[in-house]
Amino acid sequence: MSRETYKSLVAGVAPLVQEVFPWDVAEEQEAGKDFLILDIRCPSEFQVMHIDGSLDVPRGILEMACDYGYEETEPKLVEARAQNILVVCRSGNRSILAAHTLQLLGYQHVYSLKTGLRGWSDYELPLVFSNGNPVPQDTADKYFETVLAPEQKGPVAA
Repeated sequence: MSRETYKSLVAGVAPLVQEVFPWDVAEEQEAGKDFLILDIRCPSEFQVMHIDGSLDVPRGILEMACDYGYEETEPKLVEARAQNILVVCRSGNRSILAAHTLQLLGYQHVYSLKTGLRGWSDYELPLVFSNGNPVPQDTADKYFETVLAPEQKGPVAA
């Protein structure tokens, strides 16, 4: 019996989600297009660094944050169903899943940041620390490096 994997889940909904590259977002912002930037990473990731002005709503509480009546309700997000929403995560995969969820919840103009904040940083677009100070490019580069422990790599084929 086969099972879904993280990659297959993302691949399954990716065609249903509009993705945009960081440089396209930068151009659209320069041209005056406004986005609600929704960072769906864990709070600990958000606190390390994020796009200035982005809204932190972890993917684990996203559905509740989108409606009134919950402790997790985020009024700015509830009222944004007709706004341009750019969903961001580290690499652009969790954001695809979250963007799909937002579409199911009635959000009309949802985009996932292709390549995620890693690509945002690679394109040298600005990030800030939790105190609002700019993140130096070399610090961002180091943070977004992939580092896996041996046990996270999976079994080695014999």
